[in-house]
Amino acid sequence: MSRKRFKTNYPGVFYREVPRAGGNGTEKSYYVIFKRDGKVLEEKAGRQHADNMTPAKAAKIRAARIEGRRESRQEVRQRRERERQTEPWTIDRLWEEYSGSRSLKGIVQDKNRFEKHLAETVGDKQPKQITPLEFDKLRQELEAKGLAAASVHHVMELLRRLINYASKRGLCPTPSYLGEMPRVNNVRTEDLTPEQIGRLWNALEEAEDQQVAAMMKLALLTGMRRGEILRLEWQDVNSERGFIILRDPKGGLNETIPLNEQVWRIIAKQPRTSSYVFPGRNGGQRVDVRRQANRIKEAADLPKEFRPFHGLRHVFASMLASSGQVDLYILQRLLTHKSPQPTQRYAHLRDEALRRGSELASDLISGVLPDQKRIG
Repeated sequence: MSRKRFKTNYPGVFYREVPRAGGNGTEKSYYVIFKRDGKVLEEKAGRQHADNMTPAKAAKIRAARIEGRRESRQEVRQRRERERQTEPWTIDRLWEEYSGSRSLKGIVQDKNRFEKHLAETVGDKQPKQITPLEFDKLRQELEAKGLAAASVHHVMELLRRLINYASKRGLCPTPSYLGEMPRVNNVRTEDLTPEQIGRLWNALEEAEDQQVAAMMKLALLTGMRRGEILRLEWQDVNSERGFIILRDPKGGLNETIPLNEQVWRIIAKQPRTSSYVFPGRNGGQRVDVRRQANRIKEAADLPKEFRPFHGLRHVFASMLASSGQVDLYILQRLLTHKSPQPTQRYAHLRDEALRRGSELASDLISGVLPDQKRIG
């Protein structure tokens, strides 16, 4: 874009043609030139569309700068920075600093939790004002709203994270002890009966949103997490060697899981309109499928508490564990658990399969013995 400067009908007011901010084409960017303290200064007054600037407004800005009635943009920035440095570090301000400091995983969910549950209740408080009593009061208020135990835990954990952020950087005084975090029973498994799985599969086949239906089939057949499916790109699917790369999974490091023929058929049906297998708007990563997934769940008449994606991951694991044909180490690898502890929740299903195998052996042996010597 040309840097040529054009005159206006106002002395000392010029403009340049620049790309229009947030739109197509160009717009005028106005500048003022004036002399102050023996120096010739050139300062930006504003953009035609972005700042609603006109030559007349720019001329008034120039006059105010000459008379010393208006600060320059740089002076305004410097003054605001000085003011900001003296402002107290409230929870609101900590959130602004924390959320804008870097790209954080789960920041969208944290933003929603902060705006819904923390901004109004503790947003104007400084960390030193949040006593264990205040912390416990917040927990009780969240529980009174009817939030699930896990949701309460996530909100309280975010508050604790913000205060730890301030403490580690020495931004302000912070309490040494906040109080007990709410306990959550994370050892939860969800399962479906064969009849429920059949109804679900029929609902998936008839679903209006076939992209979400395909994603749910993938969760059932691979145990992949919702986020892993949303992030799945075509470059991560190797049909020739038969594996799927899971990038940036829950544990951090990339993982590899097998790609079976049925899963490949589901993936291969998706149109290649983006780098993502299941793209969202404008080919970007899709971020929310809860509404569509819940419709499918309701159409299949599944239990109200069943979580469409996480529940299907549990169904995948439960089916394999109860089959008696997959040991817990293989199941751990398929679920990409970093340690065996999370996989242990399915151990009772594996034990039941072994018990059935043992009873079968007893029946088989008893069946070939003479009547008088049969077991039992």
